[in-house]
Amino acid sequence: MSTCLGLYIEQNLIKYAKVSKDRDQIKVESFGVKFYDNLDQTIKQIVEETYSYRTPISINLSEEMYNFFQVFALLNKKDLPKAIKTEFEAYCGDKNYNPNVFETRYAITPDTQEKERLKVIHISENKIELNKKIQKFSSYRLQNIIPISMAISDITKFEPKENCLIVNIEENTTITTILDQNIYDIKTLDIGSQEILDKINIKENSYQKAYEICKETTIYTSEGKELTEEETGYLEDIMPTLYDILGQIRKIINDSMDKIEKVYITGTAALINNVDLYFEEYLENVRCEILKPSFIKISPEINVKDYVEVNSAISLALSGLGQGIAGMNFKKTSLMDKLPDILKMEVGGKKKTTKEDKKLKSNLFTVDFNVPLDKIEKALLRSSIGILILFIVYSSFASLINKQIELKKEQAQESINNTNSQIALVNNDIQSAQNKTSEYTSKINNLDEINKKLQENNRLKKSIPNLLNKLMYVMPNEVQLTSIQNTTSTHIEIQAQSKSYAQLGYLTASIKTNGILTNVISTSGQKENNIVTIKIEGDLP
Repeated sequence: MSTCLGLYIEQNLIKYAKVSKDRDQIKVESFGVKFYDNLDQTIKQIVEETYSYRTPISINLSEEMYNFFQVFALLNKKDLPKAIKTEFEAYCGDKNYNPNVFETRYAITPDTQEKERLKVIHISENKIELNKKIQKFSSYRLQNIIPISMAISDITKFEPKENCLIVNIEENTTITTILDQNIYDIKTLDIGSQEILDKINIKENSYQKAYEICKETTIYTSEGKELTEEETGYLEDIMPTLYDILGQIRKIINDSMDKIEKVYITGTAALINNVDLYFEEYLENVRCEILKPSFIKISPEINVKDYVEVNSAISLALSGLGQGIAGMNFKKTSLMDKLPDILKMEVGGKKKTTKEDKKLKSNLFTVDFNVPLDKIEKALLRSSIGILILFIVYSSFASLINKQIELKKEQAQESINNTNSQIALVNNDIQSAQNKTSEYTSKINNLDEINKKLQENNRLKKSIPNLLNKLMYVMPNEVQLTSIQNTTSTHIEIQAQSKSYAQLGYLTASIKTNGILTNVISTSGQKENNIVTIKIEGDLP
């Protein structure tokens, strides 16, 4: 039976899960969430509480960079890595990055739109940041460092031909697209549960209490009950973030050439009650549900929500046990990893040395020179002498060659200096020409910008009066429009208020059903002094 401890580390908390696997049977032995001020002490506490002194540990990558390339499907296996490396180097050249500062991994999936091509999901991490993570776990058996976006899909099993999104709303949000059981695309958002916890922490002065409030908060849909003032206060901290995430999800679904049928929600925000119903209300014809581990059997004695809380940690542990996409581990196998435990037990300082261990170590490192050499030992001795002679000869030749190289370097440097002086003169002429070109380009761009604005004004000249005319016929008497803004070319934001949730809901439904605006969405509403205020957004048809 193999075991792995998964640690999902965020800015203020750690989610952990110790998972064991015996053939096809998977069991979560222990799990939980800890908030920390001192990360090192908290990691040590988790290792002690879960008895994971010698257990392999799998952690999440952070601040990784995602890129997507296309390569020909007919490339052989030897040429494929070279083609991907060339694509990444070209990207780094465009961004003025040094490709050598990144540790990279990639996954390949069939391109659904171009059958003769493959899609490459390329992931890179700064080596300095990666080494900091490895150093922090130098006293433990760190085995895996995995991007959570590539590991979270190991939680459950997907049906063939199933197209879905996994929305993991942790500190930041990752949206993993699954097409026919393959990871096809990844999008990262800078917003997530950290933004929600920060807002609630300002009121409660405790991240742990803010976390518990999220678990106890319920989102009421448009047909839900009236909210108390306390519930409304916390929803004001939660709903804007979920609303922004919803907008990104809807954009991914609309832009996808493959029909997305389901959205799985996981992470800290998945603990908010009815979050799946809220998502489903605004994602038309797309089923939304909470991502649950497929190996957990649902029963009255088991609260699946407790396991959902640590989905990220469980998925990291499963990756450490060999599940998921191969080749995603950013932790290179070191010499210490390859040594047997008998040679590593002094490093960790956690395991006691038995008499058998001491005897084995004594046999490993003791040589008796009074015993005659056997054939194997004589052969090893001759080989060692031969290698020593070869090393001396090689060193002599290397020294001679190095002197010749230094001489050639000096000659080459003189030639380079002369060439650079000529290049500098050419660059001065180029710079003068570029200055003139930039001046004319700026004037042309200004003229183009003025023409675009004139065309846009002419196109939208009658759109707003028509909108107001249509709203006049569908607006209930008890609803007041406090603001109408044309935020972009065709995007409209309407602020409306009323004493009744029902009247505001009727206005939203009328705008949608009468085709006054398209892609209509509205906020859940804020109530103050018996006046309910909502924001309705949509696009001019």
